[in-house]
Amino acid sequence: MRLPDEPEPPFQINIVPMIDVIFAILTFFVMSTLFLTRSEGLPVNLPDASTAERQTETQLVVTIDKAGSLSLNREAVELEALVADVQAQVLTGKQPVVVINADAAVTHGKVIAVMDRLRAIKGVRLAIATQ
Repeated sequence: MRLPDEPEPPFQINIVPMIDVIFAILTFFVMSTLFLTRSEGLPVNLPDASTAERQTETQLVVTIDKAGSLSLNREAVELEALVADVQAQVLTGKQPVVVINADAAVTHGKVIAVMDRLRAIKGVRLAIATQ
């Protein structure tokens, strides 16, 4: 109980809880934007290119990791099965763009071997992914 001659305590705004809420919201938005990126292939170190262009057509992503293993749309595949899958895609009437994600450490010969087999398929267009 306050006595009548006591002065009223000064009004205070405690901003510490507000700062906690702001940081919690900021953390939520930062973490949620990390999951909004589109990942089309397996993680590889792509080489840099200053003249790169974005492809928007139907894409099949072929990934060649640094060990030389092949993947088609994130599924491990051998070269013969890769060619068969791409031919099946072409037979549906689509003209897919086959994007090759080759790790910078992959030998040039391995990439050329994959490109050569894919170029033999009529109706396939090739693109090489860069950063």
